[in-house]
Amino acid sequence: MKKLVVIIGPTASGKSDLAIYLAKKYNGEIISADSRQIYRKLDLGTRKVKKDPNKKEFYSEGIRHYLLDIQDVQNQYTVVDFQKDAKKALKEIEEKNKLPIICGGTPYYIISFLQGWKFPKVKVDTKLREELNKKEIKDLLQILNKLNPSLAKSIEKNKRRIIRAIEVNQEIKTTEIEKHPLKRDILILGIDKDIQEVRELIKKRLNKRINKGMIKEINDLKKENISSQKLDDLGLEYRYINRFLENKLTKEQAIEQLNFKIGQFAKRQITWFKKFPNVIWVKNKKQANQVLKNFINK
Repeated sequence: MKKLVVIIGPTASGKSDLAIYLAKKYNGEIISADSRQIYRKLDLGTRKVKKDPNKKEFYSEGIRHYLLDIQDVQNQYTVVDFQKDAKKALKEIEEKNKLPIICGGTPYYIISFLQGWKFPKVKVDTKLREELNKKEIKDLLQILNKLNPSLAKSIEKNKRRIIRAIEVNQEIKTTEIEKHPLKRDILILGIDKDIQEVRELIKKRLNKRINKGMIKEINDLKKENISSQKLDDLGLEYRYINRFLENKLTKEQAIEQLNFKIGQFAKRQITWFKKFPNVIWVKNKKQANQVLKNFINK
């Protein structure tokens, strides 16, 4: 049976580094499962791996990456889009007799793809959207929690996504979604780090990204007329740096709040990923390599 490797873990835990390391050793290519890295010009803010400028496709350290830089930031991208694009990438990798490795921090993308969720078409309810858009995110999450507690705990704090989730879940429950699991021998590797260690990594990495020019990256988006609402929707880094650029926060306040909020997000990721079935948790590359070696040879 064809084999597939999945690497999960909280933000800043080293998923991309591990994926590249294993891809080099086992002739693999990487499918990104990140809801923001699909967008062009979101680089430092999404912690995207550095692209080889001499390659037409997205390569990093000689390893091909799929589903990075495939959409303009103004466009919407859904879990259904991800399923379609990931399926295409998986086929392309396997046709080259390479090992596909899915790596990312968006649980909803990963589980829906592995389990083959078939989402029903739910029409846009303009009146409902207008009503929900007047509410705060915390109030929207309470509504979603009554409809789908699991999703409410894992979904990004993105107003547009939460409103759409409410719209869909009012029509159908996740338990009623038709499922067609991938017919693959699947190994799920989870990076095992405690939350305090992750928080320290978040702090170091945030400072590094700030120093590399993340504020300029976000300011450049504003110069391209990307709205404050869109920047807010794009997630924590874009939300809080934009508030600094609009003089709603000092730079120090923005960084302090970012460290705290990203830490909270990482904790939610850990909680969600711990619910994934059949995960083998590893603490370092050596452990991961041994587990994958056994998986390949069985």
